[in-house]
Amino acid sequence: MSRVWQWNRPVTVREVLEDLQEERQIAYTTVMTVLDNLHQKGWVRREQDGRAYRYEAISTRAAYSAALMNEAWSSSDNEAAALVAFFGMMSPEQLEALRDALRVLQLNGVRLDDAGER
Repeated sequence: MSRVWQWNRPVTVREVLEDLQEERQIAYTTVMTVLDNLHQKGWVRREQDGRAYRYEAISTRAAYSAALMNEAWSSSDNEAAALVAFFGMMSPEQLEALRDALRVLQLNGVRLDDAGER
């Protein structure tokens, strides 16, 4: 996904392959399989371009990260404890980003003082 986001436009397997090969050896079929898996999971859309496909991210990196965090948090048997543990792992910079995010929510009218109410 990182490479698809970096290009910020629809990309072919060949383009992603050549980009990755600047750092390490990787097979065309490996890149093709990963992009196909991302398509099957709904993270990228693809359109036919000749004999190849062009792949494009469906969501932003931020939305993807949020979905992963929500999935992990939702799978916990004790959501409050999971949040406390997660916040306890945060760096000072991450905690400041959390404070900023809470301020944005409040500015957008989301009430944070009543559980379940917005």
